Formats: sequence, C-alpha cells, structure tokens
Amino acid sequence: MILLDKPYVSDFLIKTIIKNKIPVVKTSESVGLIPSGEQVFIPEKEAVERLKTGSDMLYTNSENSIGWIEKNLFYSNLAKNIRLFKNKFAFRKLLQNYYPDYFFRAVTFEELNNLNITSFPFPFIIKPVVGFFSMGVYKVNSLNDWPEVLKKLNEEVITSQKIYPDEVYNDTEFIIEQEIKGEEVAVDCYFNMEGKPVVLNIMQHVFSSEDDVNDRLYFTSKKVIKEFLSPVNKFLGMLNQNAGLKSFPMHVELRMDEYGKVLPIEINPLRFGGWCSSPDLAWYAYGINVYEYFFKQSIPDWDSILKKTDEKAYCIIVLDNNSGIDSDNIEAFNYKKLVSGFEKVWELRKVDFHTFPFFGMLFLSSESENSEEINSILKSDLKEFIIPKK
Repeated sequence: MILLDKPYVSDFLIKTIIKNKIPVVKTSESVGLIPSGEQVFIPEKEAVERLKTGSDMLYTNSENSIGWIEKNLFYSNLAKNIRLFKNKFAFRKLLQNYYPDYFFRAVTFEELNNLNITSFPFPFIIKPVVGFFSMGVYKVNSLNDWPEVLKKLNEEVITSQKIYPDEVYNDTEFIIEQEIKGEEVAVDCYFNMEGKPVVLNIMQHVFSSEDDVNDRLYFTSKKVIKEFLSPVNKFLGMLNQNAGLKSFPMHVELRMDEYGKVLPIEINPLRFGGWCSSPDLAWYAYGINVYEYFFKQSIPDWDSILKKTDEKAYCIIVLDNNSGIDSDNIEAFNYKKLVSGFEKVWELRKVDFHTFPFFGMLFLSSESENSEEINSILKSDLKEFIIPKK
C-alpha cells in the first residue's frame, strides 16, 4: 500500500496507482491527491491492521508521512527502521565498525554558537541530524568560515520551521562530520522479501565547485549504471547484514573514493527520490517503473535494459533559488526562456517558489553530462530567468 502526502505527487505515480490498483491509505492529506471517483482508498484502521500483521508492503511518496507511521505504528520494526535511517547520527553509529576512522559528532542547535571547533578535521560538513533537500547543509573549510555558516544556519532554521514538520527537518540537533571525497551517487533501491538488495536506478550528483552542496544536477546514463552497479550492490549487502531489512524501499546517497571504497552519506527510508523525482527519471531513461518493480518484487535485468539504452545523460535539474534574491522580491520566473535553452525537455515541473525554496524541476536528456547546456545551468544563479518586483 501507499501513504500519499504533500508536497507533491506526480502524474506518473498517480497513473501507476490507478493502473495497478495499489491501495492508498485514506488520510485527510491523501484524499485530495487522487482524482475523485477512483476506488483505491482503504481506511486508516484497516491499513494499520494490515501493516501490523506484515501482510502488506508500504511505500511513501513523501517524508511528511513519517508522522502517520510514528502515530499509528510507533512500536513496529517499520517505525524503528525509519528512525534509524532518518537520524544521521544513529545511522553513522550503525556502520561505525566498517568505518572506524571516520569523524562525526552530534551537537544541539543551542550548542553551536559556543562550540569549539579548533580540533575538528577541516573541511567538515554540518547538517541537520534529521534533514531533507540540502537544507541546513554547509561545508566548513576553515575557522574563518564558521561565523558566516552559523549566521546562515540560524536563518535557515527559521525558514524550515515554516515549511516541513519535525519528522522531515528537525533543527534541534546537527551532525558534524568529515568531508567524504569522491564521486557522489544517489540510488533508488529496495530490499526484497528475502532481504536481498535490488537496485532500480543510480544517478550521479554533479556539483558546480568544491564548495557546492546543492542539489542542482543529478543524471543517470548507461555509463553510470555500469560503473556503480557492482559497488553499490556490495555496499547494500553489507548494510543489510546490520539492519536486517525486508520489503523495504529507500533512497541512498553514497560517495566512492579514488580507491573504489563506498562511503555512505545518508539514507532516506521508505521512499525513492523526493518530489517523485528519480522514479520519474528512471521511466524516461530506461522505461523502468520503479513503483511496479517494488510492489511486484521484480528485479531489473540491467544487461538487457542497457543494450536498449542510448548513450545520453538523463538529468534532473533542481532549480534551487541561489540567486540571492528573496522570493518576496520576485514577481515571476521565466520558465519559457529556461526551457528554450535545452534541446530535449521531457517535463517541466513548476513549484510555488513563495512557499518552497526553489522554482521547480526540469527532466531532460542531453548528449552528455558535460554538454554546454548542462554546464551552463549547473553554474547559473538563475538571475536571467527571474522577474523582480517593481
């Protein structure tokens, strides 16, 4: 079954639910997200009973649904596993034996202003213990960076409290950890009924500079799958030796260092990429419906799939507002001009930038991840598309 919640449900997910008659838990949030007349809902009480017995698999499109699970199934292994992975500090502790030299430390928000960081390894990353969408994530290269980072964190905490519930973004505690060097990848996967990992998509996360921590560009390609599939499978197998997951979907962020060692960044439980992003991209790139694969417990035949796949890079462009212009001072965003700069756009997904800190998403394909059109949008501050208020 599926727990649907805001902020976003894609048309692709809705069509998949209706086509496969996947039960949707009937909550006040989910009712308005499915077209009226569709007989896919099941009452909350029935959903809880079915999940108690373990007779149903559960997927959520949004981490806002975590609150429902905590309320109704707080005692279950499902809730326990969600807490483990949403809490970045607990997750680090789980795998500490595999990475004994890795530095990490949890601190409360109140401790930050008086924290002595002189003995910490530079550069390091600070981010919320429970977080989402690169909010509150900063790289600190030296002691001189720290005052400005503290200022920005205070500002972002105030903003985040207005947008996301505590289960998604909790500003009471942060984790400070050493920077992980190497290529970053994001993985949609699940553990099947036997606890074996099944990889459904792998995307490479590209940054505009050494100090960039934003989510502007993710891409997948035949090359990416071939390069990372084996080490990702190996890591997931190791992970489940400790976690013991079954019929459990997740979105995993990893880095691979120059020696081929995989180091975890974070794991987002019970869902694939946020805002229905990477699941839709897998459909555009490979014709894979990751939701169907999970619910039917299917395994992609990657050798066969890649033989039919072209050499292009299939990309998600997250139009984060890095312009320095406050949304209150923006009249509109010129989506038409933006789209005209790309050869093949599969989908434009607009977002209310007055409510959320980004303008939307683009799904597109390009000749390569290093093409001129990709490099241009990766480094853009988006000011050329912003129409300011007069």
